Amino acid sequence: MDDIVKQAMAKWPNVPDCYGWLGLDARGNWYMRDDQAQALGRFGSGIAGSKGSELRHGKLIDFIARNYAADARGCWYFQNGPQRVFVELQAAPLVWRLQPDGAVQDHMGRSAQVKHCWLDESGHLYLEADIGFGLVHTQDIGQAALAVEQGQWRPKDVLRAELEPQFGFTKSPELLHK
Repeated sequence: MDDIVKQAMAKWPNVPDCYGWLGLDARGNWYMRDDQAQALGRFGSGIAGSKGSELRHGKLIDFIARNYAADARGCWYFQNGPQRVFVELQAAPLVWRLQPDGAVQDHMGRSAQVKHCWLDESGHLYLEADIGFGLVHTQDIGQAALAVEQGQWRPKDVLRAELEPQFGFTKSPELLHK
C-alpha cells in the first residue's frame, strides 16, 4: 500500500466505505460505474452500459493495483486514501495472463506460481496461485490448453456457483452491504 494512502487513513480513520462504483471485468479491465451505469444493472450482467466507463489512465490504474486488497470477508477493494472503494467482480479477483515463456502474471503484472487449475461447467479456466485465485484471460486459453496437454496443469472440475465460497472471495461486496 502506498505511504500516502497509509497517512490518509491515519489522518481520517472514519471515512465511509464506497460500494458499486468500481468494477473489474473478466479481462482484467477496471471500470468506473457512475449513477447511470449502476441504475442499468449489476456489473457484468450483460446489460449494455451497466459496466460503466473503462479506466484508461495508466497512472490511475497503477495506483489502484498498488492499493488493491481483500478484507476478511473476501471482499476486494481499492484503498483510495482514507476510503475503501469496494470492487464489483465480473468473474474473480484476479485475471491471469500467460507469458510467452510460460510464466503467469495477474492483471496487475505480479508474477505467480500456480498451485492448482480448475475448469468450470462453461469451460472457463481458473488458476489458484500463491498470490490468489483468478480467471485465465480469454486471449491466453490456447497457451493454457498447451499447458494442460503437456501435463503442467491438471484441471479439476468446479461449479461456477461454488467458486466464491470455495476460494473465499465475494463478487459483489455491495450485496453484503445492503
